[in-house]
Amino acid sequence: MALTCFVALIRAINVGGRNAIAMADLRAWLGDLGYLDARSLLQSGNLVFRGDGEAAALEARLAAEATARFGLTTDFLVRTADEWRAVIANNPFASEAEHDPAHLIVMVLKRAPERAVAAALQAAIPGRERVHAHGRELYIVYPDGIGASKLAVQLVERKLGVRGTGRNWNTMTRLAALAGG
Repeated sequence: MALTCFVALIRAINVGGRNAIAMADLRAWLGDLGYLDARSLLQSGNLVFRGDGEAAALEARLAAEATARFGLTTDFLVRTADEWRAVIANNPFASEAEHDPAHLIVMVLKRAPERAVAAALQAAIPGRERVHAHGRELYIVYPDGIGASKLAVQLVERKLGVRGTGRNWNTMTRLAALAGG
């Protein structure tokens, strides 16, 4: 039976000095759990590995195992490599991806937000940011930069009623390459 390639994002790890865990430790931990070919990208909890199982079950297992092993209580967001390629293909902001990929963020969500709630989020944005929900992802353009924006992850999660974690377009495409896409 062929193993599935997964991309896993860890929410709020190695950010602002919180939840500091070395990527080498995470790769070794995945091996200890029986996953193969564990690779990481950057220091912010981006993992690619092969194994069996369903993505939703892996999210729960990895979260529980991370608490037991590292004392880390956070969300894991897992997609198959095929799902990850679809996230890349479904990007509604192709021009921004090409010309300003650092200001295009994809928020990978635990579940798809309700359509009306996602539309209300765009209406509530006080700045020039633009958002587009597609399935379990929210694409966000920050034309004036993320640091000056009032559209923070916490606000998005509160408005949508779902947790997630964001990565810029450069990281998204590098993870796709690591996952074989």
